[in-house]
Amino acid sequence: LTAWHALVKNGGLTASQTILVQGTGGVSIFGLQLAAAAGARVIVTSSSDEKLERAKQLGAKDLINYVRTPEWHKEALKVTEQQGVDQILEVAAGRSLGQSIETIRPGGKIAVIGILDGFTSEIPIFPMLQRQVTIRGMVTGSRKMFEEMNEELEKSQIRPVIDTVYSFPDALEAYDHLYRGAFGKIVIRVRP
Repeated sequence: LTAWHALVKNGGLTASQTILVQGTGGVSIFGLQLAAAAGARVIVTSSSDEKLERAKQLGAKDLINYVRTPEWHKEALKVTEQQGVDQILEVAAGRSLGQSIETIRPGGKIAVIGILDGFTSEIPIFPMLQRQVTIRGMVTGSRKMFEEMNEELEKSQIRPVIDTVYSFPDALEAYDHLYRGAFGKIVIRVRP
């Protein structure tokens, strides 16, 4: 629902847009699926080539390993011929938020949905003003959005990518897996 809220409801997702999703966790992978289903161009960043290849199978057009390319924003600009991207699902914050501002096209939107890189960010003010960037903190969404999303998922046949399902007694292991990094969602089954 967070990805739907950010990309569709707030960002007006269309096929003509270029979307950048950071990482391969649940919200980012779902954002990739939504954007690809809409016909948008999707750029995915990750520290894992294996996960990037899996993202490509889900419809990602451009793949950036941010360990090999710490200045990933420059690569994103390069693959968009210096045009930048329309929307970013920003999961890292910290230093990454400044890189997102450098990557966004004029009038673009950055949905901040995570804080993996820190609770504070230094951001470049001039590019933010010059590009008239919208930065919005984003959490889940309303029940109405949830219902609209489910209708669209039924039509498009998008299914969530589940990395691993844990039983409730193994919930701590599930959280450890989440912190190590997942490809898609980590699920904890409450009932046997």
